[in-house]
Amino acid sequence: MSDRLLTASLRAAPWGSAVAQIMAAALAAVDPARATTAALQRAGDWLIAGDCRYDLRAFDRVWLIGAGKAGAAMAQAAAAALGDRLSGGVVVVKDDGAPLPVIPGVTLLQAAHPTPDERSVAAGQQIAALLAQAGERDLVIALISGGGSALLNLPVAGVTLADIQLLTVELLACGAPIGAINTLRKHLDQLKGGGLARMAAPATLVALILSDVVGNPLEVIASGPTVADPTTFADALAVLDQYALREHCPPAILAYLTAGMRGERPETLKPGDPAGANVQHVLIGSNAQAAQAALAAAQTLGFNTMLLTTYLEGEAREVGKVLAGIAREIATSGHPLARPACIIAGGETTVTLRGTGLGGRNQELALSAALALEGLAHDVAVIALATDGGDGPTDAAGAVATGMTVARARAQGLDPLDHLARNDAYPFFVALDDLLRPGPTGTNVNDLAFVVVG
Repeated sequence: MSDRLLTASLRAAPWGSAVAQIMAAALAAVDPARATTAALQRAGDWLIAGDCRYDLRAFDRVWLIGAGKAGAAMAQAAAAALGDRLSGGVVVVKDDGAPLPVIPGVTLLQAAHPTPDERSVAAGQQIAALLAQAGERDLVIALISGGGSALLNLPVAGVTLADIQLLTVELLACGAPIGAINTLRKHLDQLKGGGLARMAAPATLVALILSDVVGNPLEVIASGPTVADPTTFADALAVLDQYALREHCPPAILAYLTAGMRGERPETLKPGDPAGANVQHVLIGSNAQAAQAALAAAQTLGFNTMLLTTYLEGEAREVGKVLAGIAREIATSGHPLARPACIIAGGETTVTLRGTGLGGRNQELALSAALALEGLAHDVAVIALATDGGDGPTDAAGAVATGMTVARARAQGLDPLDHLARNDAYPFFVALDDLLRPGPTGTNVNDLAFVVVG
């Protein structure tokens, strides 16, 4: 994996190979198969899930369902743990071009991300049909990971997939954080906002969750299909108003939300609802876990280290300036760490689209950082990495920016300010061979940023 994370700047830097190893260690720490195996184990007739034990003799059938980018690896591990007690299952994953494994008894489906497609709805229908079979003496294991919001869809009555697609595009373009986006999604889908738990009742439900949301709020991850939802129709309409989206919102969606606020449509599953009483949630992996693994690897490789935060949020181009400012401080004063230094930050930034270029939040963060690092040496860098291996609608996971990036770009006739203004970081870093391209990692726990000063 570390070889696939090397770029032109990392190959040229004396510490480049070490930084690639640090990133690889972070990704390995949140491997979904390993995390699922650790969280779900069988000992004879007993199934151990997190801190709870289930007597399999008390259940007639055990079902496996799931949605998210890590679903295939999670399903393999869960099916191996369940063995001959697995009655069947349906899991939907992102269509990223990778071949699907064969898992006896489990149907693996693919759908689009980040904008849902017809396959997302078909997956929602298949999982709903499976849950319709579940009774009081059934056990349902739900595998939830980032991306599940787009991959698993069952729109409410009167709202079409085309309506959901249009709203999704608008939400992704306006720079809204994932919590706000998912507040709307939960009120427009029968499986989100605890809808899956409602459908599974009265069966026993165990949800294994790999978090891709800052702070790990379970009700936000994949739009909380198994979790009681504290948000309301009024909150969903407030998101439309906050981001001036009412005039761009499909009429059917606006009508449904308005009717819901008047009490004419059913709310999402709320805390205290009996349908959520027989549900256990197990958080099996998070951004903090990846960041801690990176920190340990950096220490082993001789860096002075600091974990800055796992709550990194905000506009990508502004966050890039802040991280570059920290790099400049280390390079000029030796504070807050002496060289060689590696500061790690985790979270997820957002991008407000201003142009029609190609890129993603991590590439835009790196481009902004490159401008703020201009004039420093090659051994001062800001690196941004999406842990799922995909940043925006590109084949890159992020990019590497150093104190020499802008000079190298201008020598090739590139204008970094123009590329930033047009949200066009991808071709900028293609020209410099500084895109991170590990390929699909099979996991998804937000992003990591590294400030490195050699």
